[in-house]
Amino acid sequence: MSSTPDSARGGTATLPRPEVIRHPDVGDGAAMWRVARDSRRLDLNPPYAYLLWARDFAATSLVAEVDGEVGGFVSGFRRPEAPGTLMVWQIAVDESCRGRGLAGQLLDELARRTGAHTLETTITEGNPASIRLFESFARRQGAGHHVTDLFGAEHFPGEGDWQPELLHRITPLRGTG
Repeated sequence: MSSTPDSARGGTATLPRPEVIRHPDVGDGAAMWRVARDSRRLDLNPPYAYLLWARDFAATSLVAEVDGEVGGFVSGFRRPEAPGTLMVWQIAVDESCRGRGLAGQLLDELARRTGAHTLETTITEGNPASIRLFESFARRQGAGHHVTDLFGAEHFPGEGDWQPELLHRITPLRGTG
């Protein structure tokens, strides 16, 4: 899945921080879906998927509350074959909350809370803002950032205009040994 940062800088700004960064619950699923939909960059899953994500993957996902509303989220999971690896599925920030460095704050906090050794995500070449976000995250972590092919156009169904997904692997994350 593509990832969407909150700004072209991809780094944290000196603007006000969100009121709360916390793990989601089922009550956040609809807001997560809305933020993803409104980003116009993510592959939008059905609302049901965000409800399940908020229930079953809450420990590896975060929401940011701004003015009492979900202003952004990051969803992830630990890879079953590599439990030290956190796979970031989606990251999105509401348009009203962009420019605060919120996407970077969500990634930093998720890495801290999960204690993961490695972070992976996939990004298409046509999403330079997300590429900059994860490059900035790697620099803040003092980690290596390696990009390789993961899913080519031939892996996707014939319908649609699917872009190849590149695997971004950032390791070792700070504080994980």
